Amino acid sequence: MIASSFALGIVLNYAQTNDLIFTFQIVFGTNLNTYLLTVLILFIIYLGIYGIFNRFFYASAFYFIFFLIYAVADRLKVTYRSEPILPSDLLLLKNLKSIMSMVTTQLILAVVVVLIVAIALFVFLERRFGKLTMHFHPITRLVFIALTAFSIGIFYTASDTNSATYKILAASGYTNSDSNINRSANSNGPMLTFLGNMYVDIMDKPAGYSKQKMLEIVKEYQQEAKSINRDRDNNDLSKQTLIFVLSESFSDPTRVPNIKLNQDPMPNIRGIKDSTTSGLMMSSGYGGGTANMEYMALTGLAMNQFSDTLQSPYTQVVNKQEDPINISNNFKTSAAIHPYHGNFYNRNSVYRNFGIQSFRNLDTKGKLALKYDNTLPGMEYISDDSAYNDALWQINQTSGGQFINLVTMQNHMPYSNDYSSNQFTNTGAGVTEKSRSQVSNYAKGISITDTATKDFLNKLDAIEKPITIVWYGDHLPGIYDNNDMYTYNVQEHETDYFIYSNKYARDHNYGTTKLDDATQVTDPNGFIPLALKQMNQKVTPYYALLTKIQEDVPAMAKNISDNTNSLYVGQDSKEVAEKDLTAKQKKLIDDYKLVQYDLTVGKNYTKKLINK
Repeated sequence: MIASSFALGIVLNYAQTNDLIFTFQIVFGTNLNTYLLTVLILFIIYLGIYGIFNRFFYASAFYFIFFLIYAVADRLKVTYRSEPILPSDLLLLKNLKSIMSMVTTQLILAVVVVLIVAIALFVFLERRFGKLTMHFHPITRLVFIALTAFSIGIFYTASDTNSATYKILAASGYTNSDSNINRSANSNGPMLTFLGNMYVDIMDKPAGYSKQKMLEIVKEYQQEAKSINRDRDNNDLSKQTLIFVLSESFSDPTRVPNIKLNQDPMPNIRGIKDSTTSGLMMSSGYGGGTANMEYMALTGLAMNQFSDTLQSPYTQVVNKQEDPINISNNFKTSAAIHPYHGNFYNRNSVYRNFGIQSFRNLDTKGKLALKYDNTLPGMEYISDDSAYNDALWQINQTSGGQFINLVTMQNHMPYSNDYSSNQFTNTGAGVTEKSRSQVSNYAKGISITDTATKDFLNKLDAIEKPITIVWYGDHLPGIYDNNDMYTYNVQEHETDYFIYSNKYARDHNYGTTKLDDATQVTDPNGFIPLALKQMNQKVTPYYALLTKIQEDVPAMAKNISDNTNSLYVGQDSKEVAEKDLTAKQKKLIDDYKLVQYDLTVGKNYTKKLINK
C-alpha cells in the first residue's frame, strides 16, 4: 500500500505535467516535500477505503480505478483548458453523460477496457488470495475511515493563513500560485491543489470598505450618471429588446499566432465588424470557462477582482446571493436560451436567482421546450441556426421589449466532426500534427456560424421594433497545442465581439450604427455600458461606473501570470503594467472593487441605491 501510494503520486504528477522529466524533477528534486505529503494523503485514503471494504483487493480495485479516472480527467482538463480538476468541477458530475460526450469515443473505450480488466483482475486476486490478507475489527475500520475524513477535512482551512493546515502546507513547500492555478498544480501536484481549493474566499475585502465610503461612491456615480444622461434620449430600457449572444468558442483562427488557414472562415462577421460597433474581447479563459464570461457579461463584474482561488461565480457566488444585480433586472420580460442541458454550471438556479423568467434548454418540456433542435450533419450539438431561430421565436412572444440571453453550443469541443466536405486546411507550427484536423474542423464550424449569424441579423432588420444584439465569443478553443500560452498570453485570450442595432432601432433613435471610442479591445464586463451607449439609453449610477471603467480603464481579464491576478490590455492589444496605470484609472478600479465586494460578499450598502 505504501509503495502504491508512492507510485500513484508520480502518476498524478505526470498526468498534470505530461512531461516525465519535469515530473521526476518535481518529485525527487524541487518539490520533494509536497510529493511526500501527497503520498501520505494517498496512503491515508487507501487505509480509509480498506476500512470500508475490509477486503484488500476490493479496496485496491476501488483505489486504483478512482485515481485512474481522476488522472485521466485531470490530463484532459489541462489539455483543453490549461487548469487542473478543482472542487467547483464536481457539480458538473450531475450531467456525467454530457461530459462523456465531449471526449472521443476511442478514449472512452480505452478507459472502459482498462476498467473491465482491472476489476476482473482484482476480483480474481481477492478470491484467490483474499484469505491471506488482513481483515480488521469494526473499531479499527472506523478509525481508518475517520482518519481519512479528518485528513481531507482539514484542507477546508488551507486558505486561512492562521490555520494549522496552512502552516503545515507552507512548511512542506506548498505555494498556492492562485493567479496561475495550473502552475500551482504543476509544482504541488494536482491532488494538493484540489484539496487546497476546497474552500475559497469569494473576494478579499478592499481597503477602506465601510458604509460611509460606499454611500460616498453611490453619490459620486449618481452625479456621473446625470452627466452621462444629458446626452442620452431613452429612459426606459424595457421598451427595447436587448439580446446577448454568447457564441461558443468563437474566435478568429486566422489571428492565432503560427496558424495559417487556406481561406477566411468568417467573411460575413468580418464585414459586420467593419460596419458596426466591434472589436476584440479579453477572455478570462482558454479552452473553457464559458459560464465565467457569461457571468461577467450579465453582471458587469470582473473575474480578476475576485479572490485568486475562486473559479466559478455561477457555482460559488450567485446562489449565495439574493436578487443579484444583473442586466435582466432592467426589463419587464426576460428569457434565457441554451440548446444544451440546463444544469451545466448551475444555470437552472442561477438564471432563476437572476430573475430571468424563462429558460429553454434540452431538458425543458412542454411550453418551455426548445422550438428548434436541428443539428448539422456529422455533429451532435444543436446548430447555431436553430439557436437563432429560437431567439427569433422568443422575440415574437411579446409586442414590447425584453432581454434575451442566448448561449450557443454548435462549436463546442471536441472538434472531431465528420463533415462530408471540408474546404479548410491549415499550416503553421502553432498546432501539433495530431491536432491539425481539429483546427480544420473548428474552422468549418466557424464558417457555418458566420453564415447563420449574417442571416440572423438580416431577420432582425425585418422586425418592426428596436433590437440591439451584443454578440461575442467566450474563449479560444483549446486546440492550439504547440503555442506557448505565456508567450502569446494576450493573443490567446482575445475573442471577437460586435454590437448591432437593427434597422428599426437605427431609424428611430434607439440604436447607433457604430461606436469607435474604446471599442477596439474591451472585456465581458464592458458589454452592458457599451450596449446602453449603443442604444442611446440613460444609465443608473452602477452603469455609470461601468461606463467609466469601460471607457477609461484598459480591458481586464484574469491573468495566468504568477505575479498578478489581473491582466490589463490597452486599445492596441498590448499589456499594460499595473504600475503604469494613471491615478485616475487606479481610482476608478478602487471604486469598482469596492462596489463589487459590496454587491457580492459585503454588506450590500449600495444595492438599493446604485442601480436605480
